[in-house]
Amino acid sequence: MNVLVVLPILIPLVSAVATLLLRSSVRAQNVIGMTGSALLLAASIWLLTAVHDGGILVQQLGGWKAPFGISFVADTFSALMVLLTGVTGLAIAIYSAAAVDEPRRRFGYFPLLHILLMGVNGAFLTGDMFNLYVWFEVMLIASFVLLVLGGERVQFAGAVKYVTVNLLASMLFLIGAGVLYGKTGTLNFADLAFKLSQTANPELVNTSAMLFLVAFGIKAAIFPFFFWLPDSYPVPPAAITALFAGLLTKVGVYALLRTFSIIFVHDTGFTQPLFLVLAGVTMVVGVLGAVAQSEMKRLLSFHIVSQIGYALMGLGIFTQLALSGAIYFTLHVAIAKAALFLVVGYVARKRGHTALKQLGGLLRESPVLAVLFLLAALSLAGLPPFSGFFAKFTLVRAGLESADYVIVAVALAVSMLTLFSMTKIWGEAFWKETPGGVPSADILPPAPTVENPLVTVYPTLTKASMALYFIPMFLLVAVTVIMGLAAEPILQMTGQAADQLLNPTLYIESVLGVQP
Repeated sequence: MNVLVVLPILIPLVSAVATLLLRSSVRAQNVIGMTGSALLLAASIWLLTAVHDGGILVQQLGGWKAPFGISFVADTFSALMVLLTGVTGLAIAIYSAAAVDEPRRRFGYFPLLHILLMGVNGAFLTGDMFNLYVWFEVMLIASFVLLVLGGERVQFAGAVKYVTVNLLASMLFLIGAGVLYGKTGTLNFADLAFKLSQTANPELVNTSAMLFLVAFGIKAAIFPFFFWLPDSYPVPPAAITALFAGLLTKVGVYALLRTFSIIFVHDTGFTQPLFLVLAGVTMVVGVLGAVAQSEMKRLLSFHIVSQIGYALMGLGIFTQLALSGAIYFTLHVAIAKAALFLVVGYVARKRGHTALKQLGGLLRESPVLAVLFLLAALSLAGLPPFSGFFAKFTLVRAGLESADYVIVAVALAVSMLTLFSMTKIWGEAFWKETPGGVPSADILPPAPTVENPLVTVYPTLTKASMALYFIPMFLLVAVTVIMGLAAEPILQMTGQAADQLLNPTLYIESVLGVQP
């Protein structure tokens, strides 16, 4: 039994149960939350090493062989995404130990955090379309409760839009799965890849493909389904926003890359141009929305939309180099974006708001914070030698090789606008003087009331809590810097993942145990 394949799911489950049972103890929740996340990171590194050394790992649950049983599959792509979950989860758990107030802890913040991590890893490791739907629902429930945990009116407004649109995506997902099962008699990824490759009516399969495109497109926040994200992500505390930005939309990207490179490859003459159009419009709409914003969290939320377009660009070009760049870009942007939201969370903790016009003086007040923001922002903008440069360079090179010059031009222009918006934050929040010329001290929100018992109440900022704020920022920024400095070996690994997506024979053999 390849128990290692299911460890990234079991560890968060155990951590969620333990933190739920000990939710009355703040110290116990902190220790279990961080320990569980550290174990998840260790298991994800172990899994990636095993996949790299031994090939695709498969675990069939319940004693039923595929395609009839429940399959969990770890190839290079899914193992890399599980590693992303481990890194992001550990950073968020450490940050939460200082940033999440006691009322939210009592109402289940840490159990929900680990349930969400379990759902994300389940989506990355499942080998079955229906179970992918189940893991999507696990993530939706956990993320919705995290979104409304706080009881503020603005949170409910954002959460209603979030859950309504995502329930629509779930409905389309389920309809698509039903149509696909009716056509093929299976929902196992490997079995679907084999059977759909033999179909004589590719036009019929396009119906299911478009249903899944819309469902996964809503999850990934691509154009025109992105409108819910800028209204939902900025409203919860920064730890939750960073978790969502780093992982949730990336699950949608993962699902698109997985299904439209292994399963729905019967009519690439139709799907590739469609993805290129969606990629370009998503980039442009997202970055223009970001440029127009004057609040840090909302500006960065629009950039989540914009950056998704680069992953779609790789899927639209659909070459080994392009898919490798798309996977590398997805890993890079998740880390960089989570780091930026953690920095913004500390700014909100210090100043009580994140409105750019009312900020200033942060460079003089906290030079370390300014450097961390600058490194993550330059990486997001794609400047060398950071990971964002190599991610975008790989995609641009793939576009030039395939003569897709329009999407290359769009990607370069959007990258310039991304740099502009990052310099906008730098100039307003860090470089200019504090309005009024007086450095501001900590500004704490009011105490909770009977009407709103979950309003955020930050604990006193001590040296220990400051360390818990800054350690995860250092961790994520260090990862994005290392990804740039070690771009070649990482691109070799993402290239291997791309090869497996473009040549699914080994995947099918590993899961079904037969040669297609």
